[in-house]
Amino acid sequence: MSILPRSRRPDGLYPDWSLVGSECATIAVPTQGGNVGAPGSYVLIIRLSRDTPISIGRLGLFRFVAGFYCYSGSARGPGGLEGRLARHLRQRKKPYWHIDYLLQRAVVVEIWKAPSLARLECLSVKALLGLPGARLPIPGFGSSDCTCRTHLVSLASQPSFGAFSAAFRALGVHAPPWERIPLRPRED
Repeated sequence: MSILPRSRRPDGLYPDWSLVGSECATIAVPTQGGNVGAPGSYVLIIRLSRDTPISIGRLGLFRFVAGFYCYSGSARGPGGLEGRLARHLRQRKKPYWHIDYLLQRAVVVEIWKAPSLARLECLSVKALLGLPGARLPIPGFGSSDCTCRTHLVSLASQPSFGAFSAAFRALGVHAPPWERIPLRPRED
């Protein structure tokens, strides 16, 4: 696995890099985020207050256990990272992605984001699986565009951002730091 050099070019981008053996191989990583339309990766921390069956589009009907779920995704299209996160937080929307079906019944309590041209969502799933009690609840959830088994991880209790950040760094990838955004969730 290549490790990103610590030095940057004058334009604020890291030199090109790749992750051997990962479909997340990319080009350069911006160091400053928050720009409207800028791409990035994110993890939604979701709370489901009670056990409930949920139909997830073509994946089918699944019984979700009360607890916390972490959904890892990326945003590359119009609106970028900020636009995608705003869409996920909207209550009224036509379901399009697998996560939209879960969010009809659960609430986002926190967002972890990393503005980046790199597709970091597959690596963030690996980091999440390093957290105590992490499980893969539904094969194929959110991972139809890569070879990951799923992009949804379940936990009995709310995951620690510090533990996630440490697990992500332990993967040996030098990337922009993840930012934690606590939300004031609506009631289930």
